[in-house]
Amino acid sequence: MQYRQQAKSSHMSTITIIGLFIGVAFILPILSTKEFISIPDSFQQLNTIFLSILIEAIPFVLIGVLIAGFIQIFITEDQIRAWIPKNKLFAVFMSCVVGALFPACECGIVPIVRRLIEKGVPLYAAVGFLLTGPLINPIVIVSTYMAFGNDLKMALLRMGVGFIAALVIALIISYLFISNQLKSETHLPTSKEKRQPLRVSMNSMLKHSIDEFFDMSKYLIIGAFAAATLQTYVSAQSLLFFGDSIYHSTIVMMALAYFLSLCSEADSFIGASFKNIFPTTSILAFLVYGPMIDLKNTIMLLSVFKTRFVFILFLLITFIVFLFVSLTSFI
Repeated sequence: MQYRQQAKSSHMSTITIIGLFIGVAFILPILSTKEFISIPDSFQQLNTIFLSILIEAIPFVLIGVLIAGFIQIFITEDQIRAWIPKNKLFAVFMSCVVGALFPACECGIVPIVRRLIEKGVPLYAAVGFLLTGPLINPIVIVSTYMAFGNDLKMALLRMGVGFIAALVIALIISYLFISNQLKSETHLPTSKEKRQPLRVSMNSMLKHSIDEFFDMSKYLIIGAFAAATLQTYVSAQSLLFFGDSIYHSTIVMMALAYFLSLCSEADSFIGASFKNIFPTTSILAFLVYGPMIDLKNTIMLLSVFKTRFVFILFLLITFIVFLFVSLTSFI
């Protein structure tokens, strides 16, 4: 009963937020075309970017919440414990490998990771999965290969640097945090050992997926709007005040990756467009950093995990990606 009341409250708040943004995104432009009100061109640009981010991200969120619902109903805590190696290093390595084989976006993977942790997956193993899933899954690697003119070098660099960085970050997390760092317990009904009819189980899975979608989508909307606002009113050229050295340009490209909040399945084509402006090292930083952490992903993580954990994770990702990517300049 308590869980259903929490879900109903979450649904109402999400519907309110969706209604507000629908008003901003659709109704105001319609009124503008009817000449009832005058809307600046910059707002029209913001609106276009906002909708494009949502259209790009929502399918992956839907896939993510369906997988999360499947985990909740069909995967038991005992099965999770049996699959995870006791050794921290092996557990982290396995989680990074599974993430690398798992096609997921940085938005859709957040509800999956939350559900895995609630089922008993250690935080450090979940972090390995969280970081490699959006970064080096097969779809991302193929798109990177194609975006850079069928050049295997950038795809291999992205895969190698990303995997090692994720491995190191997850191992550091294993020593910094003991608890699961979830912001609050959702008190979900546990999956039952007794086998239920498939129709009943599928119905329960869909209910959990719907609840998860309403819970996650409001943070996606807020994050997408924030990213669209920054893209509209903060020019990329304004970031170049750092200078034009390889380290400065790497910082610039990491900042762009964070604030643009692109989907990892498409960011390689944007990164490739900077080939004539920035060195390979800086573009690699753009491709590795963005899928690990960006603005909309940060807001979604803050909705699930404690603020201190998200802040430390952000610092670790930023420092380690910068360090490892910079080392590639000597190759």
